[in-house]
Amino acid sequence: MKALVLEDTRKLILTNVLDPTIDKNGVIVNVKANGVCRSDWHVWAGELASGSNVLGHELCGVIEEVGSEVKNFKKGDRVIVPISGSEGSCPHCLKGQVHLCDSPDIPGFTYSGGFGEYVPVPHADRNLVHLPEEIGFRDGAALGCRVMTSYHGIVDIAKVRPGETVVVYGCGGIGLSAIHIANSLGAHVIGVDINESNLSLAKEMGAIHTVNGKQNDPIEVVRELTRGGADVSVDALGIAQTCVNAIHSLRKGGRHLQIGVTSKAESGYISIPIDEMLMKGIHLYTTLGLPVHRFDKLLSSVAQGDLQPGKMVSGEIALSDVNRIFEDMANFSNTGTYVITKFD
Repeated sequence: MKALVLEDTRKLILTNVLDPTIDKNGVIVNVKANGVCRSDWHVWAGELASGSNVLGHELCGVIEEVGSEVKNFKKGDRVIVPISGSEGSCPHCLKGQVHLCDSPDIPGFTYSGGFGEYVPVPHADRNLVHLPEEIGFRDGAALGCRVMTSYHGIVDIAKVRPGETVVVYGCGGIGLSAIHIANSLGAHVIGVDINESNLSLAKEMGAIHTVNGKQNDPIEVVRELTRGGADVSVDALGIAQTCVNAIHSLRKGGRHLQIGVTSKAESGYISIPIDEMLMKGIHLYTTLGLPVHRFDKLLSSVAQGDLQPGKMVSGEIALSDVNRIFEDMANFSNTGTYVITKFD
């Protein structure tokens, strides 16, 4: 099959590789669409490790082959492969927190991902979700990571409520998803970025105000717009400046949600204004993935048109275009998100 193989840091090669195989509990998915995520970029840039040299974890497609003991899926089924895959026996899985599994099954990280024509999904009955006919593959690809992670953070963790103000720092895929979801809940959302094209897209996704962080002091602007600070802040990028600025943008009793993974400069550590947080009663939350059993509610919102992840897709691309997209990510010059739909 055709696959985009990571041979070295910042070096992806389009080549032919062996077709995948599965055991009795797995399935092989013919990939129809796969989103290009900043988490993939972190691996490409040498900032995050992966156990697979075929990346891609925002995928959906059609089942091509089914293991003998798979009960819930058959050949020809349309499916999403969430990043929150699990093996089922650890304490977190037994409590229903499958997204925190001690031995996770993650496409593009623990097994070959959607930067190839076919993907072998282990423990398929646990790690696949049926994709309704009402949802196209392009929209379905976004649900495997950026939308599901933002959904879990905004809805389940930060518990954003109607009428609250939410400021989102970083209007890439994660940030746009967070804006869209918070807006769908009835929140008043502010988007902050340094790219005017991303800010325009943020308005399309539901932001009522946008702030260019290069042209203005975003903290001052947010405090003025919200008359003292937002109820919820989101760092969707993961660099020190956006994280700290987001926290400074909160009112007393506010809630900060960290979704963005740090870059090499931070190496997993960011110095935060802990005294200010203590004195203002600010709460800090993080989010990772979405439990598979919560997909029904998310899919229902998409099928009904309440959430429209396809609106943030700037283009459908081929495997051979991914290097260019990653270079743009490195320069913070890309707009919206991109989905691979061409695998030849």
